[in-house]
Amino acid sequence: MYLWKTLVILVVASGLGASVCAQDEADTVSSLPGIEIETSVDLAEIYIGDLITYRVTITHDSTYELVPPPLGANLGAFDVKDYQPDITEKLPDGRIRSETVFMLTTFTTGDYVIPPLPVLFNLPDSSHKVLLAEPVPIKVKSLLADAGDSLDIRPSKAQYEFKRPINPYYLWGGLAFLLLVGGIILWLLLRRRKSVAELVDLRPPWEIAFEKLARLKEQNLPVTGNHKRYYFELTEIARGYLGRMYEADVLEMTTEEFLDQFSERALPPGLFDQMASFLTHADLVKFARFVPEQGRPEADFEFIHKMIESVRLEYEQHQQAVVLGNVAVPAAPPVAEREDS
Repeated sequence: MYLWKTLVILVVASGLGASVCAQDEADTVSSLPGIEIETSVDLAEIYIGDLITYRVTITHDSTYELVPPPLGANLGAFDVKDYQPDITEKLPDGRIRSETVFMLTTFTTGDYVIPPLPVLFNLPDSSHKVLLAEPVPIKVKSLLADAGDSLDIRPSKAQYEFKRPINPYYLWGGLAFLLLVGGIILWLLLRRRKSVAELVDLRPPWEIAFEKLARLKEQNLPVTGNHKRYYFELTEIARGYLGRMYEADVLEMTTEEFLDQFSERALPPGLFDQMASFLTHADLVKFARFVPEQGRPEADFEFIHKMIESVRLEYEQHQQAVVLGNVAVPAAPPVAEREDS
């Protein structure tokens, strides 16, 4: 749906865009001296939704330069739920061993094959060669396959006839008890809703967002190397602010759902593409253990600060245009009126 998303991921993930171009020019060979590629899975048979640990272990001479398999590698019908970049170690004989781990799953039954993963090497003579890892067969079974006779419909037992008349005191007493319990539950629900409503922050969304940015900056998370937590909080601030400004419940959405929600919104010029690039990079840090380059966390912080300010200015210009009756001004974000009252 979004072709540019794939391009951003390839460019950001440690220069993988260049390696893809090199792979297009490389020759695919069945073997190379001094190179061993092994593939393995922890489970050959799974049920729908189970996780598979798929490992690709590559051992090669130090004269070869390995280009690690990309995060967006084609793994057939399987979805990548987690990804550990190549773990490299130097062996006593001078060779290099690199291991890449994928956490996969699928939600359809049948016999599948994890397709051969292409592995790109740069040779000393500046040529490029591609070797294919061995395919791995996987059998995906239904949860109902082993249910056996447990799903059969069995005949019901004969109905027991209780002939003694019901005491009316018991009937009215039980009804009164149910009413009492229902009233208590309703009272607790109303009280909870009232307490939640009292906690709603009635300040303008930009004031809330700027305060959260200030608190995040004071923690110095990039300095301590805690990039994952830093980007989790930074993206939550950006999502929460845009959700309040445009009255959209976006905090629980995936990045793709979030971008789909805002693809038709009247954002400030260029902001949609900038947010898409920022969120894609943030996902790599949060979920793929990607370490951002030096200065990137600070630059992303400044971008979110400017984004908050640009959306606020557009909103205030719209409000001023409404007061003056200038209907030719483009519509601004539909901020809830209670936040300005």
